[in-house]
Parts: sequence; C-alpha cells; structure tokens
Amino acid sequence: MTLGPSAQQWAAAVAAVRSAGLDDEIQLICHVNPDGDALGSMLGFGLGLRRLGFTRVRATFPGDFVVPTPYQRLPGADLLVPEPDAFADPRLVLVFDVASESRLGALAGRLAAAPASVVLDHHASNTGFGGVRLVDPQAAATSVVADGLLSRLGVPLDPEIAECLYVALATDTGSFKFDMTTVSVHELAARLIATGIRPGEISRQIFDSKPFGAMKLTGEVLGRAVLEPAAAGGRGMVWTYATLADLERYGQPPYVLDTLIDPVRSVAEADVSVVVKQVAAGEWSVSLRSKGAVDVSGVAVSQGGGGHRLAAGFTGYGEPSDVVDTVRRLVDEHLN
Repeated sequence: MTLGPSAQQWAAAVAAVRSAGLDDEIQLICHVNPDGDALGSMLGFGLGLRRLGFTRVRATFPGDFVVPTPYQRLPGADLLVPEPDAFADPRLVLVFDVASESRLGALAGRLAAAPASVVLDHHASNTGFGGVRLVDPQAAATSVVADGLLSRLGVPLDPEIAECLYVALATDTGSFKFDMTTVSVHELAARLIATGIRPGEISRQIFDSKPFGAMKLTGEVLGRAVLEPAAAGGRGMVWTYATLADLERYGQPPYVLDTLIDPVRSVAEADVSVVVKQVAAGEWSVSLRSKGAVDVSGVAVSQGGGGHRLAAGFTGYGEPSDVVDTVRRLVDEHLN
C-alpha cells in the first residue's frame, strides 16, 4: 500500500506557506478543464489563506477561462483569474489535483521559478514534481489533503471553506458511491456539514441541474454506445464518443460531457467503460473507468495520462475507432 505524506512533508508544507509574508503574491493553480475537486480544493484552500491574513491570493488554471456552470457560484470564486492574469513572479505557488506538470500548460513555469511551492494531490500516477509534495493516493479527493494542510495551519472550518471542500469530496466520490468512500470520508463530510452547509441544496446544484440541450445531447451520445462482451478478457467493455459537432448542434459547452462516463459505467455487462470526447480536430479526451478487473491507470499512464486504478484518463489522437482500438489492446495488458 502506498503511504500518504510523511510528518516531515506535512511540516515542510506548513513551513512553505508560512515562509510567505502576508502581502506576498501567492498563486494557486489547478489542472486544465477543472472539475469539482480541482476547483473546490483550490478555492477552499484560498479562502483558508485569506483567513490567515494573506492579502494577495489568486487562483487560476491553464487554457480557456471557462468555469463550469455548477461551480461558478462556489465561495471564493472571486479569487479566480484567467491564466494571463496569474501573478508573474509569485513568492509561493500551490498546485491542486494535478498528477503531472503537463497538466499545467504554460503555468508550469510559475511553479519552477517560485521560491516555494507545494503540490497537493491524490493521484497514484503523480510524477513527483514541485518543491514540497503532499500526495496521498489513499485519499478519496484532493480536498482531503487540502483539509489536512488547513488543519495543520490552524485554519478552522467555516461554511464557505466547508462548501468548497464538500463539493470537491462529493464530486470525486461520485456522491459517496465510489470504492474510495471510506469511514474517514464520511467523517470529513460530517465535519463539513456541521458548519451549517446544506448538502441537499449543494447536490441539486452540482449533480441534478442540467440544461435541456445537455440532456438531449447525452441521450444521443448514449444512443451510439457499443458493448463488446469479449473485450477485457471477457469481462466486457462499453464505449461511446462525442464530437465538437455534437456540442455545437445542441449549443453546449464541452464540460457538459464530463459526467457522461457515469451512465456509461453503469452497464452491467461491462467492467470497463470508455468515453471519447473531441477537443480538437483529431484530438480526444478519453475517460476510463473499471469495476475492478482492469487497472485503467496503467492504460492511461502508458498514453501520457494518469489517474487511479478504477478511474483514469488520457489524450488520444486520430479517429474515435483508433482511440478505442488502442484502449482495447492496452486493457488486455492491464487485467488484474
């Protein structure tokens, strides 16, 4: 079993944060196309830094500055700035939910140049970059690591910080359904709810609100799903794809496809589920899930991606059939 951060690493992270002056520039960064864990962990921690008295805190992510609608009203959203407005020479950089520097794009230079940096992550595929590394593959979400550091810094939970961390925890555990949902996960959720946040209202906003066009798009993409019972050593694989033309036809932004993997992974006859989403001509974002027979993180890492044993992703190229051919071959090589 891979252990989490050591006492020395926690202490080093605390020292790195406290090395910054209250008026120093502090830059928070999460991965491209941020999800609930990336944004929730980053903004919750940013609010914690404000509680400590830091006055110059900004948060950003690489690429187009598009915050998915469900997360636009998160507490601390005012910390968010487009990539060009990130501090040019921050005193301290903190990175959230990023398994490799490639997911930082041009912002990787900020990390390398900063006098102090801390990486908070929970991906087993983390490549070990950054100054101080708080990587816990046993954590259900990066928000678990963020909560650990906030606690060691003496920041008490309040409803705003708690809402951010709860959104992060709920999204990365699939509303507390995934295998990483442990006793400690529920204990953290209980502490967060005890601050007065309303989990039912949060869940409706994050999981149960979708534009009509997004629902229609989901129906079409699910309608073209293919089940391959003989794949994955006979455990079965199901896959589908979505194109930029699909998004344009229904007038939807790309992030509406982020949760498409959930209904696909529910297929009883398949251990492995795959959703291939177009991001540019000949370029596809690939989401992988397994119910246990396949280590999909191995598949993803072999293609330059990353993730966990049961949930991972990478960038593929060519046509959807080319990407699926590659996945089909690699799945057989990573059977548990």
